[in-house]
This record gives sequence, structure tokens and C-alpha cells, in this order.
Amino acid sequence: MLEILVREINFFVFSFQAMLSQIFFYWIFGMVLGSLISVFGKKKLNALFRSLQEKHLGLLGIIPASIIGIASPLCMFGTIPITASFAKNGMGEDWLAAFMMSSIILNPQLIFFSVALGNAALTIRIVGGFLCGITAGLLVHIFYKDRGKKFFNFKSFGDVEDRDTDPSLVLRFLKNLFRNIKVTAPAFVIGITIAALFERYVPPDFVAGFFGRHRGFGLLMATSMGVPLHLCGAASIPLLISWMHSGMSLGSATAFMLAGPAMKITNLGALKIVMGGKAFAIYIAYAFLFAFFMGFLVDFSI
Repeated sequence: MLEILVREINFFVFSFQAMLSQIFFYWIFGMVLGSLISVFGKKKLNALFRSLQEKHLGLLGIIPASIIGIASPLCMFGTIPITASFAKNGMGEDWLAAFMMSSIILNPQLIFFSVALGNAALTIRIVGGFLCGITAGLLVHIFYKDRGKKFFNFKSFGDVEDRDTDPSLVLRFLKNLFRNIKVTAPAFVIGITIAALFERYVPPDFVAGFFGRHRGFGLLMATSMGVPLHLCGAASIPLLISWMHSGMSLGSATAFMLAGPAMKITNLGALKIVMGGKAFAIYIAYAFLFAFFMGFLVDFSI
């Protein structure tokens, strides 16, 4: 019995170390990149977004809004107050929807993390995040054109607190980096642990059958499982690497990558506050259907 236990522990430690060495660089560099953008580029991105209002781009403004959302290094609890400040300055709801949706799904850190998944998955993740923002903005424009109708309700949010205020740029950067690592490290370790356990106790044929061969069912399950298993962007990468190596289809991986951050459980409460019951239900339906549809498109076009 003791022999079996020691063997299993050794196998787990070996799998954990192998997975950690494979993606540790991407995690650390992603944290550094996110902190650099947050400290040195966040205000410029916000100013750039505000300046778009003066250009009178109309509906076309959802395109740069979605791009800026992707470039923003903020988490959900930073994205919502920022979006609230844009709303107070009179920015249109379609632009806000495009910015918020793409910002929720993707950020510079997550883009760099996703390099570990390979070029195809990385490209699909970027394109999917961009299209999700564009489509959200377009739908809000169509169904909430009437100025009397509001999709968002930011009344409970005040100005954004800037935590990067140290006079020394080096200390400002290091403090931001430390906060990022402190927040993501526990979920990152949990993600690697779950991936190592899957690798040991879940046969590759089961993963291939679950997420690969039965594509319609696999897409449905990947979209659904993205919600409880997406602890954070860094934590989802080792899981996806393990599953894709075991036969998960690229479409199922796409659905998981889009549904997870869009419907992350810890974010849903904040989203419900700024949307209200009806708009929140629309958001959930949209996020689920878009992730499923993108996965379907990927699976049946390659």
C-alpha cells in the first residue's frame, strides 16, 4: 500500500514539475507584461479611448473600442469602474459593450499565456475575443438604440482608485507585479495540480471521446465546463495543454477559452449589479452561445 502511495506521489510530482517547467516562463512574462502596461500604458489607453468620442466614428467606434479592451490589462473589478467612468463622460452603450466584453475575455497577459497553446489556439483566442466584443457592441447598438433604454447601470460605481501612485517608477512597477503574482499564483498552482491529476487518472481516450470525437456534445461540455474550471487565465492554460495533448478538439478548446473568462463565477455578481436581471440574463445567453458558435465554426471549418 505504501509502495503504491509513494509511486503515485512521485508520478504526481513529476507531472507537476513537467507542466510547471513548460508554462512557468509564459506565466511570469505575462505578469511582467501586464504590470508594464498597467503602470506605463493604462492612462494612455484610457485617454485614447476617451479621445475617440471627439472623432464621431458612430457604429465604427466599436472596432477600436474592442481593440482597446483587449489591450487593457485590467481584471473584471478594474474594468467595470473604468467603463463606468466612460459612461459618465457620455460614451455610447455600444462602445462600452464592445470595450467591456473584449476586456473581460482577453488581455495582454492572457495573450502571452496562450502562446503556450500553440499558434492556432493563440490566433483563434485573439480573433474570438475581438469578434465577441464587436458582436456585443453591434447587438447593443441594434437593440438599445433608443436613448431612453439602458443596457448598463453604473450608478453604484464611483471613480476608479489608482493604486499605482508610488513616486518611483521602479517601485510602482514592482508593487504592481507583486500584486499580480499574489492574485494569480494560487489559481496557477491549482490549475497545474488539476492538469497533473487529469494526466494521471483520466485516460487520453476518454478526453478524446469527451471533447474530440463527439464534437457537438464535446462543444457543449467544453462551453459549460469553462465556467467552473476557469479560475483565472493562468490556471486554465495547463488544463487546456493537457486536454489538447489528449485529443481535445480545437473547437472545444475555443469554446472553453471564450466561455471561461466571460462567465467566470467570481465575476458574475459584479456583472449583475451593472446590468440588472434582464440584461444579465441576455449577457449569459450571449456569452454561452457565442462561445459555442465559435467552437462549432472552428471544429467544422478545419
